[in-house]
Amino acid sequence: MSDPARPALSVVAPCFNEEGVLPEFVRRVGAVLEQAGGTAEIVLVDDGSRDGTWELMTAAAAADKRIVAVRLMRNHGHQLALTAGLSICRGERILIIDADLQDPPELLADMTKLMAGGADVVYGQRRAREGESLFKRATAAAFYRLIGRLTDVYIPPDTGDFRLVTRQVLDLLLAMPERHRFIRGMVAWIGGKQVPLLYDRKPRAAGESKYPVAKMFRFAADAITAFSVVPLLVSSTIGWLMAAIGFAFFIYSIVGWLLDKNLPGWTSLMAAVGLLGGMQFLMLGIIGAYLGRLYDQSKGRPLFMIRDIVGGPGSGK
Repeated sequence: MSDPARPALSVVAPCFNEEGVLPEFVRRVGAVLEQAGGTAEIVLVDDGSRDGTWELMTAAAAADKRIVAVRLMRNHGHQLALTAGLSICRGERILIIDADLQDPPELLADMTKLMAGGADVVYGQRRAREGESLFKRATAAAFYRLIGRLTDVYIPPDTGDFRLVTRQVLDLLLAMPERHRFIRGMVAWIGGKQVPLLYDRKPRAAGESKYPVAKMFRFAADAITAFSVVPLLVSSTIGWLMAAIGFAFFIYSIVGWLLDKNLPGWTSLMAAVGLLGGMQFLMLGIIGAYLGRLYDQSKGRPLFMIRDIVGGPGSGK
């Protein structure tokens, strides 16, 4: 049952060094909310920006009572900054969107229509990715196909966090304690009726991508280790295979010694040692990735730390 004190809609946007695009984002989202009607709030989360993003947020909150500006103590990364905004928002429906305007807020009307038809989640599915390099498109396509094969949960390909969710889905999402968060996968895991909305993703309106190659690979590693144990199973299989190869070399050596035959020299020996050693280190690395996640989770630290909240009910420094 809906709470009459809640706004009908919350728009949640994590921001990191977005001073070049934030005023236009606020303007466009405000126009969309005016057209949609009903009560609404806009939750902007400053993820430790080093430019004037926070100052623009506080100015926007002073000018528009619907805006809630949240500043984290430091940079926590996109997924945790988004989690912070989701934990604060109060809406019956929640639009998750980035502030770079690659995902157009004007699609809210179409998302709302699909949700009115009974959807629990309406997620934006990219039909085209304008302004992105061939390398980024290729690696993104490979990532979604790979994780689709590794996981038991269907995670829609070519989707980001851009989506409209119900309060029930959000409450279930916030109840999940994972520290290394892959929110689009966690929402997919919740289930319910999840409906795609195809759209063309635009280039960034301003600024630079916050996901360089290194961050992309770390994000992919978090996603795979969060939703699949297949790498561990592969590690075990390769371990048995390497053990069999090593045992075969052992038998070969014993037989050669008994028959007084000349064994191959350093080339074959070093090739075998290098192969076995390399595979062992690879398997240890995979196991270490999972152990590292368990170690981080076991510490029980807060997912994020909020410094300031400006705007909205009960806010203050």
